[in-house]
Amino acid sequence: MRHLLAFLVLSLATSPAMACETVQLGSLEISEAWSRASIGMARPGAFYVTIRNTGATDDTLTAITTPVSDKPMLHETVVKDGVASMPHAMAIPVPAGSTMALEPGGYHGMLMGLTKVLKEGEVFPVTLTFREAGHVTVPVLIRGMGARDAGCPDIKK
Repeated sequence: MRHLLAFLVLSLATSPAMACETVQLGSLEISEAWSRASIGMARPGAFYVTIRNTGATDDTLTAITTPVSDKPMLHETVVKDGVASMPHAMAIPVPAGSTMALEPGGYHGMLMGLTKVLKEGEVFPVTLTFREAGHVTVPVLIRGMGARDAGCPDIKK
């Protein structure tokens, strides 16, 4: 129910431009949250975001939740002997004084079991759970199928 309420609030209160805004959670700055449009709901989607830790304490991203996926998970793209795989990542480190980018070809959020088609230009919420900082919900901009980044103008990293 909490995710449905967050989805409704963010759907009504956000625009694509708001998805480029930085969200603050303690010493964490979360920005550039985006996803690619989907053809349908049969294949999983992916979620990307930039997390900047301006503090002196390491943190860890431990989970993601969203109403657009029945089974959102943290994954990492790994290439071994020329073969790429995307194993489940139990957690993603966000070291103090550094920036962790969830991006194509690296760590990312896998959106298994889509509950709706992801349409370019729309926005959906994702709640990030951090071991130290807690929870924060961010708006995610759905970009075109060929997108390689959030398309946000010059965000400080």
